[in-house]
Amino acid sequence: MKITFLILGFIFLNSQVVAETLDVEYSSFYSHVKKLDDPDTDALRFAFGFMHIADKRLCHVSSAQIKTQKQTLALTIENNNRFTVPTDKILKMARAKVIIELDDQANQCDMSVQLETLPSFLKTQYNHDELLLLFKQYQAFFDEMGGFLSFMMPAPEGLLFHFEEDVRLPEELQTLVDKKGTLTLSKTWFMQQKGLYLPNKPLRITAIVKN
Repeated sequence: MKITFLILGFIFLNSQVVAETLDVEYSSFYSHVKKLDDPDTDALRFAFGFMHIADKRLCHVSSAQIKTQKQTLALTIENNNRFTVPTDKILKMARAKVIIELDDQANQCDMSVQLETLPSFLKTQYNHDELLLLFKQYQAFFDEMGGFLSFMMPAPEGLLFHFEEDVRLPEELQTLVDKKGTLTLSKTWFMQQKGLYLPNKPLRITAIVKN
């Protein structure tokens, strides 16, 4: 029994060394999500995570929640270790905190903010108009962010469809796939006014962005 206790104690202590908590002001997240509070960008969202500085991977997020003096709101951690937060000015005024539990050392994890489409737009079939709508949403976002300094802002050049590693795309799409297995739809592709048929739903859709 004594040996068992020592082993369990050792495991517990080691888990405490790795698992750490981040306490971040909700306002830091709100400054991003409020930018999408517009019909022209209502198909997009910001997904938040933390990039490991040394390993160039997402740090493992075991839990996340928003806390105020009166309530606690649990956030859903998605399978790519990212989460989203609601757009709520009341939470900002209440000086809410976002509490994140990491299974990594916090000083090795930098916040990573990803602009992507909402999950409701992830499917296996798209007609040309649906794809064009998503592309125009990204264009609207960057145009709005650029304002009169738009010449200094990056511009979307197309869409990127991200998949699980083991997904095999049809032969006719292979010329559009990069080394990471990401399907790339450029402006040139959009000019062909094609639809898109996929064997699996993408994990997420992001924009090709160039300065």
